[in-house]
Amino acid sequence: MDEKKEFTPSIIYGLCSWCGTGGSETAGAMHLQYAENIRPFRVPCTGAIDPVYILRALIEGADGFAVSGCHPGDCHFDSGNYRARRRTAVLKSLLDTFGLDSERVWLRWVGHGEGKRFADTVNEFNDHIKEMGGNPLAKRRDT
Repeated sequence: MDEKKEFTPSIIYGLCSWCGTGGSETAGAMHLQYAENIRPFRVPCTGAIDPVYILRALIEGADGFAVSGCHPGDCHFDSGNYRARRRTAVLKSLLDTFGLDSERVWLRWVGHGEGKRFADTVNEFNDHIKEMGGNPLAKRRDT
């Protein structure tokens, strides 16, 4: 069998407590199916997610890290999603500089009532990480 098809990625998913979490709740209310291997956690705002936590999750073996929150201009904390966008861009640049794959980190906007968008994002990210394979940092750590 193909090793990538058997691979179930470990994905951490940060959701803002306003829109990201609302999108996931809407997906549940609509009985939408999405990958079950994500580990969601709630933060007050995507701007509160420090890139160090994302990097640490990757170093400790997560295969991918996704963040979803309010669309730009709709942040309940005024500009937190803009802060998240800047921080994610800097982190991805650093990951590329160090030869790590920045595509293991995604930032996607999901509104409160966008359950389908949430489910589609989860499934797309899960498929993307499956195509990439396991996190090479986890392999180095295990050896």
